[in-house]
Amino acid sequence: MPKRHFWISLLVTLGLATAVQPARGQAQLPHAPDLDRQQLEELGSSVLQEADRWARFQQYDRAIPRAELGVELLPSNPQAWGILGSLYLQVDRVDDGIAALQTARSLDPENALVRFALGSAYFQAEDYAEAIRELQAGLERQPQELGALFDLGNAYYMRGEFEEAIEQYEIAFEQNNSFWPAINNMGLIRYEMGEIDEAVELWENSRTIAPREAEPQLAIAVARYAQGDREQAISLAEAALELDVRYAEIDFLEMNLWGDRLITAARDLLSTPQIQEIVTSVRDERQPLSIEMAP
Repeated sequence: MPKRHFWISLLVTLGLATAVQPARGQAQLPHAPDLDRQQLEELGSSVLQEADRWARFQQYDRAIPRAELGVELLPSNPQAWGILGSLYLQVDRVDDGIAALQTARSLDPENALVRFALGSAYFQAEDYAEAIRELQAGLERQPQELGALFDLGNAYYMRGEFEEAIEQYEIAFEQNNSFWPAINNMGLIRYEMGEIDEAVELWENSRTIAPREAEPQLAIAVARYAQGDREQAISLAEAALELDVRYAEIDFLEMNLWGDRLITAARDLLSTPQIQEIVTSVRDERQPLSIEMAP
């Protein structure tokens, strides 16, 4: 599961999909007649809802221009800026996303969900100190938000503050004991700390919770291979890559916050001829069919 930023769609997590309603106190566009104010607000709401619909289908090239128009029509609406910021993040316009979310925060500083989203944006920008600050600010207002707790753990992890990260993952798991990524990431940390058996135990627990998830299975395989249990490791890795072959890519493992020690061990396993053959086979099986039309 990609964990660069847990709040993958702000449109959903901020509850903005149905949120943008005309507000009588919002600023109007320059030179717009007072008579047209209500129409402009209603149009802004409609445009933002349309942006949301396109975003749900990941059609960001269509969604973003509508969201940009939406903030022109509703410049004092924090939800409008939140939507725009979230869309910028989807296409890796991180600086633009942060700027839009900062505007949303300035308009509604008590909105915990905006703070969470801004924290996630700073995480994406690899500014982990600011990410922690924003996530903590949001959690002061909404302390049981699972995604924010997980993001906060990830931010501490990336700063090398392992105990603080584990504490946040544990709190997240207490909120939802089927939330396997929290246990999985505790395993990532334990492995980096050299606590291999503890890491494997955590991944085994994660695997029990989510048997159809590739990541904990592959992590166990990597650890077993490094310990010399080659046969079991190859078998586990094959099963994991059948579930999600993206985990054969080092870049994808790094995106999922695998640390240096685990990445080094993963390279050894993934470079073996057996695993390379498995990866090729899985990819070939999943290639889309090409149908040639007769002339």
